[in-house]
Amino acid sequence: MRTGIVYTETVVYAAPERFAADAPYQVVIVDLSEGGRVTARVRGDRVAIGDKVSEAENQSENDGGIPFFQKL
Repeated sequence: MRTGIVYTETVVYAAPERFAADAPYQVVIVDLSEGGRVTARVRGDRVAIGDKVSEAENQSENDGGIPFFQKL
């Protein structure tokens, strides 16, 4: 399971058609502990810049391959 620190975040209100039913939702860029960065959505409570996060265990095929992270 990947972990890291939130580098930046935003909330999407005008989502693409595929994700319109999910709006508003939060998107983050995470500085991964093992190096590199990943863009992901947030599951659960909102996160802020500098928060520690981990990759959500309950990924599904309906997520479209987009990783989800959650606050630690």
